[in-house]
Amino acid sequence: MTVAAWDEAAALRRRCWGRDVFLRGIVEFSSHCRQNCLYCGLRRDNASLARYRLEPEEIFGRARAVRDLGIGTVVLQSGEDPAYSGPVMADLIRRIKGDLGLAVTLSLGERARAEYALWRAAGADRYLLKAETFDATLYARLRPGKRLDRRLDAVKALADLGYETGSGIIAGLPGLSKEPADTLDKELDALAALRLDMVSISPFVPHPATPLGDQPAFGPAKTLAVMAAARLRMPTAHIPVTSALGLHGDAVRLKALEVADVLMPSLTPERVREEYAIYPGKNRQQATPEERAHAMRDMLAAAGFALPSGPGSAWRVSRGEASMSWRHAS
Repeated sequence: MTVAAWDEAAALRRRCWGRDVFLRGIVEFSSHCRQNCLYCGLRRDNASLARYRLEPEEIFGRARAVRDLGIGTVVLQSGEDPAYSGPVMADLIRRIKGDLGLAVTLSLGERARAEYALWRAAGADRYLLKAETFDATLYARLRPGKRLDRRLDAVKALADLGYETGSGIIAGLPGLSKEPADTLDKELDALAALRLDMVSISPFVPHPATPLGDQPAFGPAKTLAVMAAARLRMPTAHIPVTSALGLHGDAVRLKALEVADVLMPSLTPERVREEYAIYPGKNRQQATPEERAHAMRDMLAAAGFALPSGPGSAWRVSRGEASMSWRHAS
């Protein structure tokens, strides 16, 4: 990516979001997953991983910690774990909305449309369902038994139900192409065609307990370039600095925020946070979650970023526009 292209992406970010950075407190409440994705440390066949599940009351307590930090959104994320039924999650969402007044983002994988509808009716605001790749053949190989068209049907269903909807890719995913620049252009074009509210660009980080453990990682400079290219295609999308990119330190985070606008400190309980091991080093910190969130605020303030209160809604929602259902997005 040229300096001029980076500067253009940064200018678009400032035009849409100014110097605002939206914080979302993430609670990773289960490391169990019924899927067996070849790239993910939570995959079903990873017998070396210590699994955990949080009780709904503890999840609610961590959501309260998000509220007490002055953060307006809680992200509830897990492996694809059917132990948390539709009604159980709906009750939890209602409590968080009613008692804490937080916006609720869900990232729970593929579930039945009826469950998506139940959770939306309970008050859930957003749903992130990453495609990871738009190469249908590669998708089927890396996610055994799964199909890309069904994943995209789920994204469409979420949009039609009125969620602020997000998806994303893993940049540098092994097997994409021998011409990564051309392939990533195609991936980003497919992502932009969905007209999403949230777009996640995460670098590939190999996990040694997966079949892709010996593949090369996708570096931070390349990831920043892909994020900038995403901003050029999707000027108004919320784009987070993912935790995988954050492994490279605060300097990389701050550079990324020239084109991105969201950070997600983890409020997962200390006793289990390192067991949410999507990739090596995930949540490996000496500080408590609250201490890390405060340090993140201090870092952003020192760099001249603003931290708005409130939910940090999608561009169209914050401007009172109609719901972006899939029917109207084509």
